[in-house]
Formats: sequence, C-alpha cells, structure tokens
Amino acid sequence: MLKVGVIGCGYWGPNLIRNFSQLSSTVVKRVSDLDQARLKRMAELYPGIETTTDYRTIIDDPDVDAVAIATPVHTHHGIALDALNGGKHVLVEKPIAASIEEAEELVRLAGERRLKLMVGHTFLFTSAVRKMKEIIDSGELGEIYYINSQRLNLGLFQQDINVVWDLAPHDISIILYLLGQMPRCVTAVGASHINPAVEDIAILTMEFSDNLIAFVQNSWLDPDKVRKMTVVGSRKMMVYDDVQPTEKIRIYDKRVEKPKYYDTFAEFPYSYKYGDILIPKINGAEPLHAQVCHFVDCILNDVEPITSGKNGLDVVKVLDAAQRSLDRGNNKIRLR
Repeated sequence: MLKVGVIGCGYWGPNLIRNFSQLSSTVVKRVSDLDQARLKRMAELYPGIETTTDYRTIIDDPDVDAVAIATPVHTHHGIALDALNGGKHVLVEKPIAASIEEAEELVRLAGERRLKLMVGHTFLFTSAVRKMKEIIDSGELGEIYYINSQRLNLGLFQQDINVVWDLAPHDISIILYLLGQMPRCVTAVGASHINPAVEDIAILTMEFSDNLIAFVQNSWLDPDKVRKMTVVGSRKMMVYDDVQPTEKIRIYDKRVEKPKYYDTFAEFPYSYKYGDILIPKINGAEPLHAQVCHFVDCILNDVEPITSGKNGLDVVKVLDAAQRSLDRGNNKIRLR
C-alpha cells in the first residue's frame, strides 16, 4: 500500500486528502500546512493522520512513498525539488512551476531519479474533455479552424500570480491535449484594475500550424461564471460548457461551404448549412478521483502520466510566452 503525504491544506489540499483516503491502495500518513487551524480540521476529519507545520517532516519520512503538493505557485519548485531529492513521487498542482527553468529542472531530476512527476491538470481527466478529444480525433468536425475558450468569474483574486497564471493553465492544457501540438507563437493582451501590479483580465492568442488559431479569455472581473470552449471545424462545430450540470457538449451540424468556382462578382458566393444538434452522453465521474487513481496507477505499474512533468513544462512554456508578451507591450512571442 502506498503511503502519501499531502503538503498544503488550503483550498485544494483537502480534496486531495479526501480522494487519497478513499482509495484502497493508498493511505494518507501525514499532512502539512502553516495554519494550525487547518491541520486541526484535517485531524478531526481523518483520525490517525499525522499533522505538521514543516513539510520537510513529510519528505524526511522514509515510510512516505509519494507527496501531493497544493501550495502557492511560487513554492511549487522548491517543495517538489526537495521531494524528488528525497526519493518521493510527486503530484504537484498546476502550474508545475513559476518559470521554464524551474519546470525543466524538475523534469530532469524526476527522470534521473526514475520517479513519477505528475501535474494537476485536472480537466484532462474529465469525461467531457476526453469525449471532445475522441470527437476531434475521429474527424467528425473536419479540419479544425479555431478554438475559442472563456474562463471568467468574479474572483478569486491571487496575490502572487496574475489571472493568466491562475486560470489559463486549465484552458492551455485542454487545448494542447485536444490538438496534440504546441503553438508556434503567442500574443497576450491584459489589464490591471484592482491591483495595479497584477493583471485581472487577459486574452491570449495562440497560433498553430496550418492556419489554426486558439483564443483564451480569462477574467477575475466578470458577473457570471463562464467555463465555455468552442471548437469550429470545416464540417461541424462543438461547444463544451462546463457550467452545465448535464449536456456539457453539443455538436452542431453547421458549416460554411465555398463554391467550387469562385466568382468575385457573384451575389451569393458561399452556402451555409444548418443541421441537427447532437448531445453526446457524458459520464459524471469526479475528475480529481480519476486523476488521483491515475497517479497511483503510474507509480504501481511504472506508467508515464498523461499530465507528466513534460506536459506541465509545455503549459509553462505557453504561460511564459504570454507573460513576455504582456511585459513587452503585447508583442507576438515565438516559442523557444
């Protein structure tokens, strides 16, 4: 049985503790947080779990096989580095680190130590995103023209990262997963309204090969909670609305067709098709549970995680390009 330590018991850590505790193949041995009140609450919910304010107590414990890190982004690299050097498998929340160099160091060290390094891009474990990938790969939508993603809400404002680093990792990880490729260049436009040092709204543009383009809109200043992604193809169009309790995906049999012989003086050179709307059935399993199960399976069966350290590094490369674009007056940044 795998013994797990969870570092960070704030917003997301308790969800990790709950899911690891539900598995028959794992036991949560220790949890860590700087807040004694949070630790007391975890001890009340899960009697027998040891608590500590020093995360190194978990890393130094020879009985702990793996750690899950749910702490602020700027701490990810240091804690994950200590854990890997301590011989622990690591599940770290998104983004994997605050820079390309930090992410590369973690990926390299995990490879050298033959340890599993997995990033918490939870949306890749949702049934809806998996279904989207299946539909795109089947060719049902035809050639993909563009993707438009919106992730908007009122808050939660972060102090150490802007809205791009907070919300865009979700959209970027989904888009890279769906397309199976990295963008050639990235452009970002953003603004700061509440905290002048932190962008609270931003729009990213990712340009891929074959004239394919993806837009990502993120905001902490929107009256509505929006979690929507539109994929437009040459044959059909697909909309994924994660806010919907059911019917999260709709496939629209809509498209625009060019005439075989284009006449610039023709009155109606294009034809438009309006067909049926298909709503695929989606499994409602908890994505985090699937993610935790996958992490454990990767350790026990020596499997490369779907959201591996390399996958997390790719997301950070896009985030880094977006940040450089913001810092340089919204210039187009070609990925390294």
